[in-house]
Amino acid sequence: MKKLVLFAFALTLMFTVNAQLETPQPSPFTKIEQKVGLTDVTLEYSRPSMKGRKIFGDLVPYGKVWRAGANKNTIVTFSDNVSVEGETLKAGSYAVFVSPNKDSWTVFFYTDTNNWGTPAEWDDSKVAAKVTAKIYEMPMDVETWTIGFDDLTNNSASIGFIWEKTYAAVKFKVPTEEKVTASINNIMSGPSANDYYLAADYNLSEGKDLDQAMKWIDKAVEMTKNKPRFWYLRKQSLIHAANGDKKGAIAAAKKSLEGAKEAGNDDYVKMNKDSLKEWGAM
Repeated sequence: MKKLVLFAFALTLMFTVNAQLETPQPSPFTKIEQKVGLTDVTLEYSRPSMKGRKIFGDLVPYGKVWRAGANKNTIVTFSDNVSVEGETLKAGSYAVFVSPNKDSWTVFFYTDTNNWGTPAEWDDSKVAAKVTAKIYEMPMDVETWTIGFDDLTNNSASIGFIWEKTYAAVKFKVPTEEKVTASINNIMSGPSANDYYLAADYNLSEGKDLDQAMKWIDKAVEMTKNKPRFWYLRKQSLIHAANGDKKGAIAAAKKSLEGAKEAGNDDYVKMNKDSLKEWGAM
């Protein structure tokens, strides 16, 4: 009985030590994922509220760099290179800082995203872009700091900042036209060598229409003849062999063997040698 009481006490002590009180965060974390045209844009930030305080020019002083939120840096991530108010930003993640003024804001996109608040030492070399945001007066107070994506089109959007009676925005453009044009050109130019290779490999593995598989693999090899791929040639040898063309299989295997030796790929060297021996060519 005494041991049971001690065990129960130990469990109670363990849960008391490990238990943590959970309460709502004063500045809740928010993550927004937005597709702009064909570009993925993600925004992560924490949202303080007014709580009866005057914000711009007081809690957030004019002319000083502010972290555009609370807690860890506000971070925006672009999947493609974009243009922000004419400034080029490469694909990647950036901390967003703002410097509010009465008539306009300066918005900074900073390459170091691992600060808690503003950097202890500001480094101008880490400013990937510095742009000016126009500000507009709102007809009512917005209690909670809000960042979002506004004015969405296929080619652009605005990052909008709202708090108190102020709205500010910076416009960014995405490479939708370039990506769509490249996709159209790629599709309209017909199947790639890899498409033919994969189709031929499927027919071989499934035992389907080996005549068609030969045509596809031969096309893949022809399309890459200026830069032969030993694994394409290996597949060509296997398909020709499976379709009864031993002469074609041997010729392809020898070329694949040469390429594998040049590439230092011992696995393909062995596979080709084994096949050539099987087909009486070694």
